[in-house]
Amino acid sequence: MMSNTSASIATAPDLFGPMLRTWRRRRGASQLALALQSGVSQRHVSFLESGRAKPSREMVVQLTTALDVPLRQRNAMLLAAGFAPVYRESNLAAPELAPVRQAIDRILRQQEPYPAVVIDRLWNLIQANDAAQAFTVFLFEGPPPPPPAGQPPNLLRWLLDPTALRSKLANWEEVARHLVSTTYAEILADGGEPKALAFVEDVMAYPDVPASFRKLRFEDRPQPVLTLDYIVGGKALSVFTTIATLGTPQDVTLQEVRIECFFPADDRSDALFKSLAARN
Repeated sequence: MMSNTSASIATAPDLFGPMLRTWRRRRGASQLALALQSGVSQRHVSFLESGRAKPSREMVVQLTTALDVPLRQRNAMLLAAGFAPVYRESNLAAPELAPVRQAIDRILRQQEPYPAVVIDRLWNLIQANDAAQAFTVFLFEGPPPPPPAGQPPNLLRWLLDPTALRSKLANWEEVARHLVSTTYAEILADGGEPKALAFVEDVMAYPDVPASFRKLRFEDRPQPVLTLDYIVGGKALSVFTTIATLGTPQDVTLQEVRIECFFPADDRSDALFKSLAARN
């Protein structure tokens, strides 16, 4: 009896051509441009997209690398071509990822006394430095509410949930629109993976989060950076963030890890962060 995985591999090859064409068009590349970039003839690219030719495993990797397809979607295209996935999706706690964890720990420590967090592609919290933990307690005016059983805390949910941090954010609509629209755009650019799209639908279900938030609205003269302007217990705090990713990842988890660092947007906020650090 054929397993589900074997059945998927056996019936999926017809999907590779359309997936290749979709990613080529998403990257704005012609068949000729892809051929030149990947070292494959334009005729063969055409045959692969139309289903007249079947790719080898190496050919799938070669083409998806040329198109800079995310690793999660490269695995999907390998399956569609009838091959097992190549790229692992490791747990960040796996022993082989110890050097990466050490590097992340150094970044988090270096960021003190300002907050830094490690999140995945869907805003799930993986790790936080001491300053981030103190900042969270400050924003919630106490310990944050526990997430649903079996789920990690989620930063985007905290900002959109009216029972969490929404009321503390003075410029909530501007921030929420930006975060939802950029998250949605990134998910679409990465191939619109069903789990990620379901996450967007889920957070869009919060009260007063309109469908228009999926599209970013530009002002005539936008500010250089988007600040998050909090008012908590009569104290004002303005921050902006930077997001770093790991270079040249060969693991799905590592490619999707984000390190978000928070910085004070003014002297008053700088002093508040330093006072929070002094309490610990």
